[in-house]
Amino acid sequence: MKVLVTGGAGYLGSITSKALEQSGHTPVLLDSLLVGPRQFTEGRIFYEGDIADRTLLGRIVEEHPEIEATIHMAARIVVPESVELPYEYYRDNVAKSLELFDQLEQLGKPRILFSSTASLYALQPAFEVRETDPVEPTSPYARTKRMMEMCLEDISKATSLRAIVLRYFNPIGTDPDLETGYHLKDATHVVPLLAQTALGYRESFTITGTDLPTRDGTGIRDYIHAWDLAKAHVRAVERFDEVIEAEGAPYSYVNIGGGDGVTVKELIAAVERVVGKPVPVTEAPPRPGDAVGAFANADKAAELLGWRTEASLDDAIASALAWGEKRKSVLGYE
Repeated sequence: MKVLVTGGAGYLGSITSKALEQSGHTPVLLDSLLVGPRQFTEGRIFYEGDIADRTLLGRIVEEHPEIEATIHMAARIVVPESVELPYEYYRDNVAKSLELFDQLEQLGKPRILFSSTASLYALQPAFEVRETDPVEPTSPYARTKRMMEMCLEDISKATSLRAIVLRYFNPIGTDPDLETGYHLKDATHVVPLLAQTALGYRESFTITGTDLPTRDGTGIRDYIHAWDLAKAHVRAVERFDEVIEAEGAPYSYVNIGGGDGVTVKELIAAVERVVGKPVPVTEAPPRPGDAVGAFANADKAAELLGWRTEASLDDAIASALAWGEKRKSVLGYE
């Protein structure tokens, strides 16, 4: 089938597009290139433009009537930036997504697979979270994701739109062929920063938050290989109608994670294990909007999608490090 991928030039959008291709599907990319690099669109059907451009969306559907579903990945995603630029985050993530959802439904393309985040879960005593657990987003970024979830709930109850919401945990690494990967020049996410430090591009890695209520005082996350995450999208697209039917509602929430909690200090130890040398670190207070963290109960993904993670944490770290060494040849910067 053909699948519209918004944000298809981004880190996860480009990897997901490749996973779709390897499963025999055709991704149709829509991206403004605000963040995603043009290099990640090469060799694919690509439209440069805004997700809120109703005319463009109409043209895409007219030229590709076989589109069966939309994977909506386009979004601003940097937590500290969302604290500094809340208007831009609510405008681009929420207001523009509303235009996208409404237009797709009117065009007769009601299947939406939405990229959400585990960072909106309320803190749980044991850190493990299920889809039914309370949410308490702590940053404008996370709140935009929760708002979009609520919009999808309400619109799907009133229209033909149907939505599967994938709550991502923490994807790292890249595709098996190292063709695309994390692309922000000034990295903001923990593993790219660690990779740059381990490869000697940064003097040290900063641990933000060392007195949090975890086993070693540092934040806890559920790291998942980006290729595993991409394959979860393929399963969700292929089983879309079955998932909605099994849910008994016009929308479904599914955690996409490995099911293991890893603290920042444990992650640093894993990176040191993979590279075979120490990674220099410094300590600092938590960043604005940072959550203590959580890890997934991924039973629902196994039940509805027939999906679980396959790659180990070390596999994912090795992939991130390999991309860190290669990305200058692809993007022109380290």
